[in-house]
Amino acid sequence: MTAQIYPQLDPKLDLVLERIIDVPRELVWKVWTTPEHLKPWFCPSPWKTIDCEIDLRPGGIFRTTMQSPEGENFPNLGCYLEIIPNERLVWTDALQPGFRPSPDPNHPFGFLLQLLRWKLMEPEQNIERLRFMEMKPTVKNTKTWVFMKAGESL
Repeated sequence: MTAQIYPQLDPKLDLVLERIIDVPRELVWKVWTTPEHLKPWFCPSPWKTIDCEIDLRPGGIFRTTMQSPEGENFPNLGCYLEIIPNERLVWTDALQPGFRPSPDPNHPFGFLLQLLRWKLMEPEQNIERLRFMEMKPTVKNTKTWVFMKAGESL
């Protein structure tokens, strides 16, 4: 039996977004793990996700490029840590593909400073839960979280 480690939440650093959805968990998995399905909703309007690359395996690449309304591109590179199909998806941008340390952990967006993102789908309900674990205490309280209201990007 493998024990899973779930770090304690720190209210100064961490944000949990939860949404109960009435869709099959296989569909939720598909929109999180297929680039053509992830790109249309992954960032808030009027921003766009213009590129996405997914190698769905531990150490595999998770890369997105978001574009501002002014046309400026913001790439983000990370890797998957844990993958349990239709149940759990964990990735980080503190590491690059192959579990290599990220050379620049100070990304241009505060809301991309998460160390881990959890994607949990509960067996008894279709619950989508995201946990953002931040590196800086000020990030959670900035206006960058305003767009994270229910339905905006979940």
